[in-house]
Amino acid sequence: MGALKSIFRGINLAFRDGRVKAILVVTFGMILWASVFYRLVEGWSWLDSIYFSVVTISTVGFGDFSPETAAGKIFTMFYILIGLGIFVAAATTIANTILTQSGDSDGNGDV
Repeated sequence: MGALKSIFRGINLAFRDGRVKAILVVTFGMILWASVFYRLVEGWSWLDSIYFSVVTISTVGFGDFSPETAAGKIFTMFYILIGLGIFVAAATTIANTILTQSGDSDGNGDV
């Protein structure tokens, strides 16, 4: 039970960290930007646009949606190349912060 409590404390502290906040803003900005694009260019609903943006940037790629227009396909290629790096940076920063903070009793980052 102590380990679980430590993990939750680490998560709480991670989301207060400025680096985590910054990378999350960039990640959500990318998802929003892509969602608006797919809504306008592909004509998808907001839910489908956001869903596809998240599934694509996270590399899950279920394959239930795919762009039909040339512009959509070209955009998606660049979105994957740029978005993957941003998504990995976000996941790594959050995980690092959680792991660092969860072992730290006073919240200063020293384990």
